[in-house]
Amino acid sequence: GGSKRRQEAEAAARSSVFELQVADTLDGEKQPQLIVKGALDREQRDSYELSLRVRDGGDPARSSQAILRVLITDVNDNSPRFEKSVYEADLAENSSPGTPILQLRATDLDVGVNGQIEYVFGAATESVRRLLRLDETSGWLSVLHRIDREEVNQLRFTVMARDRGQPPKTDKATVVLNIRDENDNVPTIDIRKIGRIPLRDGVASVAEDVLVDTPIALVQVSDRDQGENGVVTCTVVGDVPFQLKPASEGEGEPQNKRKYFLHTSAPLDYEAVRDYNVVIVAVDSGSPSLSSNNSLLVRVGDTNDNPPMFSQAVLEVSFPENNLPGERVATVVATDADSGKNAEITYSLEASPLSSEAPGSIFSIDPDSGDVSVQAVLDREQRDTYEFQVTARDKGVPSLQGSTTVVVRVSDRNDNEPRFMQDVFTFYVKENLQPNSPVGMVTVMDFDKGRNAELSLSIQPGDHDQAAGIFSIENDTGTIFSTVSFDREQQTSYTFKVKAVDGGEPPRSATATVSLFVMDENDNAPTVTFPSNSSYTVLPPSSNMRTVVATVVATDADTGLNADLNYSIVGGNPFKLFEIDPASGVVSLVGKLAPKHYGLHRLVVQVNDSGQPPQSTTALLHVFVNESLSNATVVESQVARSLHTPLAQDIAGDPSYELSKQRLSIVIGVVAGIMTVILLILVVVMARYCRSKGKHGYEAGKKDHEDFFTPQQHDKAKKPKKDKKGKKGKQPLYSSIVTVEASKPNGQRYDSVNEKLSDSPGMGRYRSVNGGPGSPDLARHYKSSSPLPTVQLHPQSPTAGKKHQAVQDLPPANTFVGAGDNISIGSDHCSEYSCQASSKYSKQVRAL
Repeated sequence: GGSKRRQEAEAAARSSVFELQVADTLDGEKQPQLIVKGALDREQRDSYELSLRVRDGGDPARSSQAILRVLITDVNDNSPRFEKSVYEADLAENSSPGTPILQLRATDLDVGVNGQIEYVFGAATESVRRLLRLDETSGWLSVLHRIDREEVNQLRFTVMARDRGQPPKTDKATVVLNIRDENDNVPTIDIRKIGRIPLRDGVASVAEDVLVDTPIALVQVSDRDQGENGVVTCTVVGDVPFQLKPASEGEGEPQNKRKYFLHTSAPLDYEAVRDYNVVIVAVDSGSPSLSSNNSLLVRVGDTNDNPPMFSQAVLEVSFPENNLPGERVATVVATDADSGKNAEITYSLEASPLSSEAPGSIFSIDPDSGDVSVQAVLDREQRDTYEFQVTARDKGVPSLQGSTTVVVRVSDRNDNEPRFMQDVFTFYVKENLQPNSPVGMVTVMDFDKGRNAELSLSIQPGDHDQAAGIFSIENDTGTIFSTVSFDREQQTSYTFKVKAVDGGEPPRSATATVSLFVMDENDNAPTVTFPSNSSYTVLPPSSNMRTVVATVVATDADTGLNADLNYSIVGGNPFKLFEIDPASGVVSLVGKLAPKHYGLHRLVVQVNDSGQPPQSTTALLHVFVNESLSNATVVESQVARSLHTPLAQDIAGDPSYELSKQRLSIVIGVVAGIMTVILLILVVVMARYCRSKGKHGYEAGKKDHEDFFTPQQHDKAKKPKKDKKGKKGKQPLYSSIVTVEASKPNGQRYDSVNEKLSDSPGMGRYRSVNGGPGSPDLARHYKSSSPLPTVQLHPQSPTAGKKHQAVQDLPPANTFVGAGDNISIGSDHCSEYSCQASSKYSKQVRAL
């Protein structure tokens, strides 16, 4: 009944680990099974990828395949393994807690919890567990507490690596930790007695006659450190007659423990040095090195072999003047290094080798105490220094002596007042001096000395306190400074007192008078007091020459040449009508007045002084030239405008006088231009008229064509005739009126000639130029007054084909009289073409 399907499964890659078996199920299906036939080791290979193929029994056979991926799971079959069985490291002693030492590393081929390793101490002492810390996860071994090498120099213990599998597997390693020595111990020095030299409480007593190289003490030095840190060098510091010598030269002696003898290295002298502080220093060889020291006090015994000695060869004493007789000046003391009678001293006075004067008349000395007293009253201003010699003798046999020189310097008392070199000091200064500038110097002296002669200078205000806060004085130089800038115009002189106070107790003082005179500087410009800039003077036109118009009055706050004024007119006098006296400021009329001079004149007057550099002031003098002052308000308004007009612009006379002349010139020019244009039009028309008459001729009284000046009647319905070619007939072209533009007097432009003429005297006002209502009709005038016929251009005429060449006949007499608005210059009626031509020509002329 049906073909038997055949299924087959096989591994694409041959494997010695896996085998594929196919089993038959109860329902007749094929069940493939993967059988493990070899040992699996995840650490060698953790996965396999197999290719399965199934094929039916048809013909042809059909098949398909799939990938089977086999993952090998882990079991805890591997123990952790340390990288090394023995770990060895060096650790510096005194390392701070947390310092890492080394990291122990172990590996486990397993994965997951089977491969997770923890580190723990194995065989370790309590000291190891107290001093070290082992991180269970990372295996880092670090310092837990500071380690002292002098207590323990090596730590040896084991560490275990344990995985987390079940059951867990372990491994162990040995750790050897060598503690490296650090130079953390200072050497110790022990000084002990030796021989017959007594030594107690750190003090050794040695006679000064002891022999050189005699041992006086035993010195033992030790260091707890190891190696170079324990090698100690011992020495005696300072300039003392003692030295150290090794107690033994044996090689078996440890480096960190040594013995030395302290020997004398030079003779001892009781008189020179009675006590020696011998300092012994021990230094180890560590890096950095450490040191310690110990000292021994050596006391030297005495012998009698020294004379009395003064502490100073020269003794200087300060003693105040004005003393009382019998006062003690000083006490001299001599010392003797000997003892007993050899050290008992007596004192006496003798003359100084540099002075022949015997000191006994002025000074005396107590032989036992050495007190020096004065027997007279001293005055420093008379003599300030005394010098004598004191001799000290001992009571030995033979007697020895020593001496010293005593210098008594008489100190000052404040018994003299300050003295000024002058009772009155006079100074002259310029005004406008910069503040804090010197204005003078006073000289004062004091015969005292030191602080008693240190003077404090101050300014004392005068009777009216005029110098208060204005002047200051410098103590060191006596220079007087001004705190303000002087103004002579405000004040011409100052008088005040300068007080000098010394620094004695009680202080003494003196005063002097200072007179200060301020010299003038040209710092004030002249001031015009008359006239004011807004005032004016009326001058009749009939005034004679040399008439005094006004007098400019000015003042100057300065003096001398700085106040010597001179006057000059520097503007507003274009007609040279006026002049001013340089010295008095009198303004006079020096020119003849004319009608054009009527009106307001503004004279710019400059007043200069004679200072260096000169100062100047400018004033305005308004002169109104007129017969009378009929309207003062108008003049005042002109003066007000003058005050706002630049000084460079002259205001002189009636400005409308020249303006009217200008307007008249403009009107004449415009009229002349219009007449010239009309004349040119007439010449052109006559010339063309003559040419046309010469070619065609004409009979008098015969009207062959339509009058040129007759208004054309156009029929709107009738169209112009066309020639054979279909072109329109030519329309005649009439001349247009030329418009001339001119300027108004105030700078504006006229809109037309009519407006210009309307502004001219005697001319009517025209409303229009190019035709329109109210414009003059020249055509009607010509037609009614001239019997001459017009000339019409034929198409055959050479000029008929050109545009804008129509010619009109003008009568011989083309003059007309205008009467206001009744005069007409253009035609009321025109053809369409002629109006267009006229407008076009007007535009062209205006453009020009």
